[in-house]
Amino acid sequence: MLRIPKSMSDAIVAHARTDHPDEACGIIAGPAGSDTPARLVPMANAERSPTFYRFDSGEQLRLYREMDERDEEVVVVYHSHTGTEAYPSRTDIAYAGEPQAHYVLVSTRKSDSVEFRSYRIIDGEVSEEEVEMIP
Repeated sequence: MLRIPKSMSDAIVAHARTDHPDEACGIIAGPAGSDTPARLVPMANAERSPTFYRFDSGEQLRLYREMDERDEEVVVVYHSHTGTEAYPSRTDIAYAGEPQAHYVLVSTRKSDSVEFRSYRIIDGEVSEEEVEMIP
């Protein structure tokens, strides 16, 4: 189960809506080994694409070095889907390289509603998990 502060889920949705029609992406870091979302880091989609996202390699390297210095790890990897449901694509599954992470997807395909879902992706296997919003 992903337990996430509502303020963070709201910020993810806002980022997805702002970047629409391109996919938005980012990371939530937390203390190593805690599985606790603590610090939201919106990232640039280097592809600027409505169907694909990729972190800017320089930005990602800086973030991972910073997380190392702060004894943090990736707790959540998030991105949006602009025209499809909030479910990992084959590409999302193939590139999922953080087995400890929750993979959050937000769909912005409908302007009047939000799909916010979380998955574990380990060795190509996708498992949807419950999301608990913490006030």
